[in-house]
This record gives sequence, C-alpha cells and structure tokens, in this order.
Amino acid sequence: MHVDPVDRVTAVYSSPFSQRCSRQWKDGLLSCSYFSGKLDRVNVLGSETTGHTGCVNALSWARAGSVLISSGDDTTVRLWRLDPENTEQDYAFVCDTIIHTGHRANIFNAQMLPHSSRIATVAGDSQVRVFDHEKAPGHPGDRGETEYYVRQASIRVLRCHNGRVKRIVTEDSPDLFLTVAEDGSVRQHDLRVPHTCSSDSCPAPLVQLNHELSTLSLSPLTPYQFVVAGLSPYGYLFDRRHAGRHFCEEWGQPPSHSDLTTCVRRFGRRTRGEHERRGLEHITGSRMASSNGHEVLLSYSSDSVYLYSTKDDPQPTSMASAASALLRPNSRQGSRRPQTTSDSDTGVVDEDDMMDQDIDRIRAESTPSPPRTRQPVIEDTIYDGDPDTREDVEEDEEDEGDEGSAHEGESEDPYSKLPTIMPRSRYRGACNVETVKDVNFLGPMDDFVVSGSDDGNWFMWEKDTGKLHDILEGDGTVVNVIEGHPYLPLVAVSGIDTTVKLFAPTSGPSRFSRLDKADSIMRRNAEAATSRSELSNLLLYYRLARQMAENGGPGEGVVQCPLQ
Repeated sequence: MHVDPVDRVTAVYSSPFSQRCSRQWKDGLLSCSYFSGKLDRVNVLGSETTGHTGCVNALSWARAGSVLISSGDDTTVRLWRLDPENTEQDYAFVCDTIIHTGHRANIFNAQMLPHSSRIATVAGDSQVRVFDHEKAPGHPGDRGETEYYVRQASIRVLRCHNGRVKRIVTEDSPDLFLTVAEDGSVRQHDLRVPHTCSSDSCPAPLVQLNHELSTLSLSPLTPYQFVVAGLSPYGYLFDRRHAGRHFCEEWGQPPSHSDLTTCVRRFGRRTRGEHERRGLEHITGSRMASSNGHEVLLSYSSDSVYLYSTKDDPQPTSMASAASALLRPNSRQGSRRPQTTSDSDTGVVDEDDMMDQDIDRIRAESTPSPPRTRQPVIEDTIYDGDPDTREDVEEDEEDEGDEGSAHEGESEDPYSKLPTIMPRSRYRGACNVETVKDVNFLGPMDDFVVSGSDDGNWFMWEKDTGKLHDILEGDGTVVNVIEGHPYLPLVAVSGIDTTVKLFAPTSGPSRFSRLDKADSIMRRNAEAATSRSELSNLLLYYRLARQMAENGGPGEGVVQCPLQ
C-alpha cells in the first residue's frame, strides 16, 4: 500500500509524545535528507489549462504543511492539498479551493493566520484583505475546486497603507499580523479592533521611514524584533519591547519613548556590489532564522545574499576576496580610511555623475531648479590593512571619490548614527536584477541559504561553509520565491511561470540539477547582471527624476520601484 510522505510525517508529528521519536532525531534526519539527497523536481502544480493564469508571486505552507497557499498576478488565492485518490505519485498536491480576492493589482503575499482558517493577502492596490473561506458558502468550480468570491469569503478590507503592500508577517495569533509597504511604513493589524480607514483614523504605524520598504521578517524565537529593508543600502532591526533595563543591557541604549518601536541596529556592507549604482542600492528580500532567532539574511539587488547576526558587535569587518563565499567574523577593531584617487585625476568618467547630470537636465525642463537630493549611500570604506579588503576598496574607489555626496546621502537616514552590523558571509552566483526576489533558509536548523535567480534557476548554499550545494532549474524565466516544507525535505518554487514546482530528494540522478554547469551559469549571470543592472538603474534614475520634476522637488510623493 502506497503511503504519501506528507501523510506519514503529519501523522508522526500529531501523535502523542510517548509514540514519537525525539525532535532532535527527526530534525537530524531531515537535515541528512538535504545534505545527502539529490533534489529533483517531483511535481508541477498547474498547467496551461489549470491553476494560475499569471505569475505566482506568493507561496506559503499552512497547517503543518498539509496545505500550500499560492497567489499572484491573477489576484486569486489557491489552496493545494494532497489528492487522497492519487496513490501513484508522491506529493500529489491538487488545487481544491480558489478564492477570488477582489484585489485590483498583483498579489505579492498571502499567509494563513495561525490557529484559524483566515487568509490575509496584500497587493499592489495598497490594500490588505482578510478571508475566511471555511465559514463561507462556496460553489463548485469547473474542475472540482470549491470557489469563493469576495462577498462570500471576505471579512475585512484594510486601506491603511498608501503604497503597494509587499509582505505579511504573521504572529502567534489569529487576529494579529504585520504588513510592510512601499509607503515606508510597517503596520500591525488587529482584527479584534475594527476601524474605518479614512480621516487619519488608522492606528499609528510601528515604523515610518523616508524611503520605500519592500521586505519584512521576524523569527518566532524573538517575536519582539523584526527586520525591514527596501530602497536603501541598509536593513534595519527594530525592537518592540519597552522594558528599559533589559533593553539597555542588550542594545546599549534606552527604548524610544516617542515611538512604538525602537531601531537598535542597521545591517550594512563595506562596499557596494560590482553592478550597483550609488543611490540605487535596493534590498529585495530578508529572512530571520527560525532555529536561533538571531541570524538574518538580506538579498541585495544587483549584488549577493549576505548573512548577519544580531548578536555580532557592530564593528568594522573586512570583505572576503571575490573567490571566497565567506567573510571574516566581526572581530577586527582597527580602522583607517584608504587614500583614493579622483576620477578627474585618472581620466575616468563616472557613469553615476553622467546620470546625475541627466537628472538635473530633466528637472530643469519642468521646474525652476528644485534642490537636488540623493538616496542614502554607503560611506564606510574603513579597513584595517587586510589585503582582501584593499582589493574590494580598489575595485570600488571610483564611486567613493565624492566624499561630500556620501555624507549628504547619509544625513537623510534618521538612523545614520546607529551602530551598523557587518555581514558574516556572502553567497554569490545568482542574478538578482529583474524582479524583487525573496531569500530564505532551508532545513530544520536553517542549514542552507536559498535564492532565486534571473536565469530561471534557484541556488542552494551551505550556510556555514558558503559552499554551493546545488543549482536547480525552477522556472522558465525567473525564480522569485522558495519555501521549504516545515517537516519534509520538500521545496515549493515559483516565479514568472504560472505553475508551482515541487522539489524533493530522489533516488536517481537529478534531471533538473545544473550543478555540473555551475561555472558557466555563474559566469553568464555575472555578464547578464552587468547589462540588466545598467538598464534597471537607468530606468530608476529617470523615473526618480521625472517624479521629482512633477512634484516640484524631492520628498513629495512616492517613487514606484520598477523592479516588481
């Protein structure tokens, strides 16, 4: 008799403690499955005639992994469960529920709230919607699914944000959850407290920054902390606690009495990525480790994925050379600023300055010379004589010649004086330019780091060593989202395609592994990143200039990021 792996593991985790093996043994078994097993594609959810009809931007596992939630550009939410009648195929998930959300723009995230059947969605129409399909009457669909429409399943529509809402973070409650939007705010929603989203009656945001935000994450082990990031070279760690004594002991500063949260640390880098432009640094994804509560991943557009720890002292740290995936720990104390040579002395024309001149010209055509402004930039080029660090500084010194601009951009950051934590590790190889890609840990102890790529593959690195573990083909165009099953070595992947791919260890050779072509793939990604980032940065520069001209100057209106 065929027993599906999902049913088998779900039964183990739901059985009494006396009948279960230790959690440590099960976690070890799952880790071994990832380390020793070769992942391969085991199922594709949807087709040309079934499933989603647009890009799949959101994936999340619910109810101990028995339900996979997907959503995207077609503004529907689909729930995938195992087909009990299909005994031939492993992981035979089928769509049995469709929720028509009523969103007027792409859905970016969908999550089931804990201890309930409620599903929250966020989208490009600036709305947050909450549904409870299990308490609503549905009707049969054309292919056996149960369909629900807005009037049947919707229980709340929240319009607190003024920009595209990008991410949801659930808390251990069926009523509380956080959202982040491009209006620069993070908000906590409490479904027990109704309000009308008009006339400034919405509750005050937990965070309000002066630039777009696109990602939000927290760990269940430290739910009082969360990380936000977006159109800035920094990620920001906020603490919601207001117990002064413990707060001061941990962060060396008192909690803010005027704000609902306190920003306690920034996450940064020593230099920009090779393909990044000054003022256009953008973090597309963040993730806090669920196994330890202190490790943080940040994915930089046109650069790499970086690993941080909230426990590290905010001291300068030296970058590793380009051949290494790892950075040295945050242990060095000494610092000095290297000597740099200006572009005028070397005869090099800075492309950033050329674009700045174009921005001035565009603004001058529409407005009577409004004052110029820049996005925050990284000014930290301090190093301690380490040759690896000197190599990175030399590669980037043409962008660091304009010292005044660096200080000008830094002054716009309200948290510029906070201690900045530098990365522990750097994971290279994927191309992150065309879309807003998430980043994730994988494994019961967050053993792996995974990221999508513009080449249709997804990359998997060993967290501790930085070794590239595998490259797998996950989409026909671009992979954006990767979500691991909570208890099984099962990974759901989505992107530009209208389908969701499932990966799991198999006994034979992997048909979709591209690890044997890693060198050529990474080389092509590096070449593609150069051309794609030039176009992406150009579009963002000119869009910023147009917006500034139309609004009569900087700081009025929100610049819509063209990356997603």
